[in-house]
Order: sequence, then C-alpha cells, then structure tokens
Amino acid sequence: MTTPLYQRLQQYIHREAISLHVPGHKNNTIGDLDQLDWSMDMTEITGLDDLHQPDEVLAQSMAGINKHPDYQAYYLVNGTTSGVLAVMQAFKHEKGDYLLARNSHKSVFNGLDLVEGQAELAATTVSAETHQYVAPQFDSERLQNKCLAVVTYPNYYGETFDIASLVNESHQADVPVLVDEAHGAHFGLDGFPETALQTGADFVVQSYHKTLPTLTMGSILFIHKDAPQKEAVERYLTYYQSSSPSYLVMASLELGHAFYQQFRDTHFTRKRNQLIAVLQERGLKVKEVADPLKLVVGSQGYDGETLQRLFEEQDIYCELADDRHVLLILPLWHEGDTFPFEKLIERLRAIQIEKRVSDSTAHTAMSLTTTHGFIASQQIEKVHAVSLEDSLGCVLAEPIIPYPPGIPLMFKGEVVTTEMIEQLRQWSERQLRVEGLRDDTIRVKDE
Repeated sequence: MTTPLYQRLQQYIHREAISLHVPGHKNNTIGDLDQLDWSMDMTEITGLDDLHQPDEVLAQSMAGINKHPDYQAYYLVNGTTSGVLAVMQAFKHEKGDYLLARNSHKSVFNGLDLVEGQAELAATTVSAETHQYVAPQFDSERLQNKCLAVVTYPNYYGETFDIASLVNESHQADVPVLVDEAHGAHFGLDGFPETALQTGADFVVQSYHKTLPTLTMGSILFIHKDAPQKEAVERYLTYYQSSSPSYLVMASLELGHAFYQQFRDTHFTRKRNQLIAVLQERGLKVKEVADPLKLVVGSQGYDGETLQRLFEEQDIYCELADDRHVLLILPLWHEGDTFPFEKLIERLRAIQIEKRVSDSTAHTAMSLTTTHGFIASQQIEKVHAVSLEDSLGCVLAEPIIPYPPGIPLMFKGEVVTTEMIEQLRQWSERQLRVEGLRDDTIRVKDE
C-alpha cells in the first residue's frame, strides 16, 4: 500500500517549510499544541459528555469560551462551514429572502442551495489597495423583507469596515445578522481590530484554526443571548456536525482560547516590523491593512504567482497569490514560541527581485460586480462538460471559485460571456486552483 499524502507531508517537514499561511499554529511552532497527546483521541465514553447534547465537561468547556458576556459559544468540529449552514437552515421558513455580501464564502451559497432559497446580493465596495471586495452596502430598501443578513468581516486580506453601523442598521429593520468572522478569531487583542462580538450581531462564527494555535477544522459559533431561532440553530448543528466529534480538535479549541486570553504583544510587533523591513530591503512593496496579522506583498513588474514561486523556492509558503500580490498571514509571535524567525529572515534575503520598470507581466484582473443583484437556488440535473472555446452563451451548471479565497466569482445559472471566457483562459494558463475549471473545460446546463 502506498501512502502518497503521508509522504508528501513528510517532504514538507524534511525541508523545514516555513508557514506564512493558515493554520495559526504555523506547523506547531506557535501556542501549546504540544500539550495534546494522540492518546486523547477518544470518543463519548463515560465522563466525556456528548457534543450533540452537552451537559457535563463539554458544557463546562464551552462556557469557558467567554469572549463576551452576551454570547454563548458552540464548538464546531467541522469548521466554520457547519456553523454557517446551521444558521442559514434555521431561517429557511422565516418570511423574506436572505441578504448576502458579494464576498460571502462559497459555504454561504451552498447554504442557499440547501435551503432552496433566494437572496439579494448587496452592493459591495472594492478596495483600491487589494482590489478585493470589502464593505457591503445596506440600506432601508435592501433590508425590507429579509429573513437574515450574512456578511464577511474582515475580508480575506484583513480589511475591515464599519461593522457596528451595519449591524445596527440591520437590527433597526428587524433583520438578524450572521457575521462570518472566519479570519478574525484573534480580533479584540490589543493592537488588533474590534471583533464583531462588540456589535451585538446575532451570530458570529470564527475559525479559531486560521489565526489562533488550534487544530484545523476547529471553529466556534457565538450566539447572542437575544438572537432569534437559537433552538433551531442548535438543532441544525447536530445535522451538520459529525456524530463522532474529534476530542483532539475540541481540546485544541480550549488551548487556543487560553492562548488568546493570555496573549501579550511582547514579540509580535517587533518581529513584524523587522520582517517588513527585510521585505522592503529585497525590493518588495508591503501594503499594511487593518489587521496587522496580514501583509499584502507585491513588486512592480511581478504578478502574484511569480512572487509566490520565488518564496516557495526558499521553502516559504504564502497563503495565496493573486494578479498583483502574495498574501502573508503572520504568526502571533510570543514568548517561548519555536517559529524559525531567523531562518525566515535568512531565506527572505536569498530571494532575488529584479528591478522592473513596468507592470507588463501583470494579468488583467477580473472586473468585480459592485452593484446589487439577485441569486436563487437552482437544481441543474442534466449537465455536460464543454471546452472554453465552445462555452459562449452556455449556462453555468456550477459556480466558478478561485481557491483560496473560496469566493464565487461566477455563479451557477449565469450565462457565459466573452469576458468570463477570457478570465477562465487566464486562470487556466496560469494553472491556478479554480473550482469548476478542469483542463480548459467547464460544466454547463444541457439545453
């Protein structure tokens, strides 16, 4: 029997790969995951409670996740997606459509399919710095007859907006709000943005594993004490989560939260500043965003994929590459961490960046739709694969999703246009990971 995945992971370990991506424990160099023991991989034996009806140790454990007194915490062992789906399902029979930010994660649109619902896509601003969606625009007209609003805060690149005003405006219109704060589990620490838990949002879901030292798939759903449909959400959590939850993941959530409570910036800012200085020394431009944990790095004349390859040649792995940048997610450096910081600096200094006078190598970025729109669940049963050259005028049978960040940019049910084909060709030529694009073909509806 071969073990290709195990062998590939061993290769990364052997090369001492350096993580500037998720998860937040950075190859087990941040936090206290060494306190976990494989023998803790247990099940619901006497004394270990039941996540689907917690009333003993798991209830006590979740009560200790006390970021805000108005919220109750629920462990998610199937990732943030399970929390998103449970909340959306709970509002299936409520009056009105959903209201979604355009940069909602694919799990939100999958949730719309599962509830066979309809949604309005809110007009959403685009950042001049990163060219990514940032702030959804809600108003009294758009909030009419809505059962639930879903927004992303922060965006994948660490950019924020006035989430408190958005939640307040939604509540004035009696619309509950789910905040996908997947990339903000560390928010609320000194020097970092405020968390959406400070706004009174009805539901806030955080991917602890993305930025805190927690095992992958470990997330937390926070439900406000006054949130509607609380019992329904609790019920649907049992639908969307494994009946055999990982006790290692849940224990790591405890450790990750303890890290959050104890974290003090004794090393982070100093090392971050040193890292930025070295990047700039190498001829790279660093864009700082609202979240200090994220750095957006580019260089004139280079596209993001080229920069990513240069980093990876030194066994430094970024979170993602786009048309212009690479995105770095920094560690929460702390006293006693084992992150190979000096080795990172040494490898960065080995990167060779040419001085280029133009952006001739940059790709044409896709034009993002910023206006209001509508989307409805569709069941397209009969589909076939078609080459890009033959796809003009066809109806997409599945969404097109660059991953990461996992935000659909072309929706199921859309008619394929010339602009879409050109963008798909670019992605294919650049060999980007795009869900829905396979070997220059896409799946479309049978006519």
